[in-house]
Amino acid sequence: MSHVLYEGPIVDAHQHFWDPQNNPHPWLRPEVNIPFRYGDYNPIKRRYFPEDYLADTAGHNVVQSVYIETEWEPSDPTGETRFVTELAGVAGYPNAVVAQAWLHHANAIEILRAQAAFPLVRSVRHKPGGPERPEDVGKQTTLMSDPAWRSGYDRLADVGLHFDLQTPWWNLREAARLARDFPDTTILLNHTGLPQDRSEAGLAQWREAMALFAQCPNVAVKISGIGVRGVPWTVQANEWIVRQVIDLFGVDRAMFASNFPVDGLCASFDTIFTGFKTIVSNLPEAAQAKLFHDNARRYYRIA
Repeated sequence: MSHVLYEGPIVDAHQHFWDPQNNPHPWLRPEVNIPFRYGDYNPIKRRYFPEDYLADTAGHNVVQSVYIETEWEPSDPTGETRFVTELAGVAGYPNAVVAQAWLHHANAIEILRAQAAFPLVRSVRHKPGGPERPEDVGKQTTLMSDPAWRSGYDRLADVGLHFDLQTPWWNLREAARLARDFPDTTILLNHTGLPQDRSEAGLAQWREAMALFAQCPNVAVKISGIGVRGVPWTVQANEWIVRQVIDLFGVDRAMFASNFPVDGLCASFDTIFTGFKTIVSNLPEAAQAKLFHDNARRYYRIA
C-alpha cells in the first residue's frame, strides 16, 4: 500500500489560550509550581494567544480549533468562557469551547445552563481526581463515583453538552461505568488515557484499560498529550500507542490534537503533527481526513 502524508485541513481538537498576567489561573502564577507530568512548566507561564498559536502551527493547514478550559479561577467559571468568546470574535480561533464546570457543586446546573448559553460551548471538563497510581485503585475512587458529582453529570444531557474526561488509564474502569450509566452523554477522553509508563507491563495495562473503555459506544478519544518527560517526541516512541488507539476505537471515534502550548514543552507542533501524519500515512485518505478534521468537527459540532 502506498503511503501518503496528509495535507488536508486540520481541526485541532485540543488547545489552549491564556494570559496569566491579566487573568486568574492559580497554577500559572509565577510563584506556583504544581506537580506536572512534563516536569518544569515555567516556560508556558506566558501569554499565549491566537497569533502565537498560528506561528506554532505554520506549515500545517489548521483551519479550526477546539479550546479546552485552563483551570481558570474556580469561583468564576463563566469568566473564562467570556474571555475566549471575545478572543474568537476578534481572531477567528477557537471555533468550539470546552468550558469549566464543577459538577459536584450545589450550583452545578446553573453553571451548566450559563455555559451552554455561550454559542461556542460544546462540552465541559472537570478533572475527577482520584488514585494517582494504579496500585491505589480500589483503595480510593474518583469523583466519577461520587453521588453529588454524578447528579451534576446527569444534567449534561439536559443542556446538550458533552463531557471531556481527563484521567489516567487506571481510572477507565470507573469511566466505562459512568459511560454505561449515562448513555445519552458523550465522553471525549483527553490525552489518550495518559500512557506515561512506557514499560512493557505499563503499556499492556494501558491497552487493556483503553480496550475496556472503547467498548462503550458513547465515547471517543483525542490522540494528544503523549509526550514523556525528558524523552524526545519521535514516531518510533509513539507509533505503537497511536496505532493501538485507532485499532481499538476505529477511525470514526479518534481525533488528533496538539494540546498546545502545553505539549510545546515536549516538542514543536511540526514535530508532533508531522509525526501523526507519518504514523497514519498508510491509511486511506478518507480515514486520515476523519482523524485530522472530520471527527473533531462532528463531535464538537463546528460550523
